[in-house]
Amino acid sequence: MIAQNIAFAILALVATLAALRVVTTRNVVHAALYLVVVLASVGALYVLLAAEFVAAVQILIYIGAIVVLFLFGIMLTRATIGVESDLDNDQRWIAAITGLFLLGVLTFVLVESFGDDQLPGLAGVSREELTAQRGTGAVGDAIFSTYLVPFEVISVLLLAALVGAIVLARRD
Repeated sequence: MIAQNIAFAILALVATLAALRVVTTRNVVHAALYLVVVLASVGALYVLLAAEFVAAVQILIYIGAIVVLFLFGIMLTRATIGVESDLDNDQRWIAAITGLFLLGVLTFVLVESFGDDQLPGLAGVSREELTAQRGTGAVGDAIFSTYLVPFEVISVLLLAALVGAIVLARRD
């Protein structure tokens, strides 16, 4: 249990520092690479939570698709890849203080709202019972039976977005 806590602390620290670098770096490509580190750390946190399927989806979809799409968007829009002086702002410290204040307010609201409450129905449930009820098989059954129409609508929407991106990026 102590090793899990140490691994969680390290992964959370890496994810937090990389997330800060995503929004503070002036190089857009470096921001995308820091985003890869953030998403990989979150995937590793899912592994620590024994949610291997969610970790695999996190790595495949977010790192494999979203970041690659982000980098292709940078390259296809002919954006400058180096340091952007236009992205610098003199009011950076005001934004940081405002962000920390909002983080404090949200943390206070969450702690005051929920306190030490536990989710109903999960207290006293073993990991095997929880996995049997909500495993990857149950997710697959739900996607292809109960949620088949929304799944197909999302796939058509993604296909339309892909075709639209190709049309916009095509050289005239």
